Order: sequence, then C-alpha cells, then structure tokens
Amino acid sequence: MMKLALAAAFIFFGTFAQAQIPTGGNIFVGYSYSGGEAVVHAPAFGTASHNATLNGWEGSLEGKFLPWVGIVADLSEHFGSHEVVACPGPPLGPPCFNAHVNAKRFTVLFGPRVSVSIGKFTPFAHALVGAGHVTDIATGFSNSDTSLATAIGGGLDYKLIKGIAWRVQGDELHTRFFGGGQNNFRFSTGIVFRF
Repeated sequence: MMKLALAAAFIFFGTFAQAQIPTGGNIFVGYSYSGGEAVVHAPAFGTASHNATLNGWEGSLEGKFLPWVGIVADLSEHFGSHEVVACPGPPLGPPCFNAHVNAKRFTVLFGPRVSVSIGKFTPFAHALVGAGHVTDIATGFSNSDTSLATAIGGGLDYKLIKGIAWRVQGDELHTRFFGGGQNNFRFSTGIVFRF
C-alpha cells in the first residue's frame, strides 16, 4: 500500500512539475502532538487496544505554483506508550493481563495547500493523502501495519522577520491500521523558513 501511494504521488507531482516550476515556498519543522492507538495482538489473547497520547515531530516542504496555491510534502513521526488490558478469547477466558505498549507512527502525505497573506498573518488550508505506518511493541509482542492515510486541516503562519514565520497547525488525521478506522487530531507548531 505504501509503495502504491508513493508511486501515485511521484506520477502526480512529476506531471504537475512539468507544467510549471515553483516560484517560491517554505520549509516547516516543529513539535507535533497527536492521539493514537496502542494495540496488542497475540494469537492466544486476540486484540486489545486503547487510545494513547503521542508526541513527536512534523516537517513539510511546500512549493508555490501560484501566490496562493502550493503542493505540500508532509512527514511526521509520533511516539508514546500506554497500558493496555488484554484478555484471552474463548475458550481460554480470563485471567487478563496488563501490557505496557510502546507505539510509533510515521506518516508520509502529499497534496495541495491554499493560503492567503494578510499583513503578518498567512492562514492556510490543505487536503493531504499518502501512507502511514505504525509499530506497537509490548513485552513478548510486536505488531506493525501500513495503511492509507489522509489529513484535512490548516493553520496560521505569523511572520516574525523577513523569511521566517511561526506556524500553528491542526489536522484531522485518518488511518486504517489493523483493519479498523482511526480518526485522530494532530496539532503541530514550529518555525517556517520561506524562500
């Protein structure tokens, strides 16, 4: 799934790039907070999951093709841990056990962004699509999965000095790990370098 998403992105951006060379853009790097899911999947115990708090980083590169339209490549990685209660399925039944799960999620997203500068402020909105990969590790268990990922959101850049701004951004991040759908809010803030 990840290879298919990357191949589609390269074809799309390659075709778009032939039409027009970017006239400017920006690079963003910063802290990111997101919800996530800690999962334990073991043959004898079935699957148990619980929401987890994930902290990490986000970075993006935007090329502007018009003053108000750009194409974005967005990378993010989030980490966290949580206690999950897992119980054996039939015919074994209880006892249940507590598992300490370390979760790590990585996303690669691409898509269009629209923005308008109003004085020192630049509000923007985007719709991104790509792939996500999650790894959950507990004592004796390790699970990983890759799925389609989408993010719809936007934010606000505030110009600090020429060529440098501060960004606040929020996205609704959707993934389909382990056969189920997850909708998590992703908040990011950090510095923007404009070129």
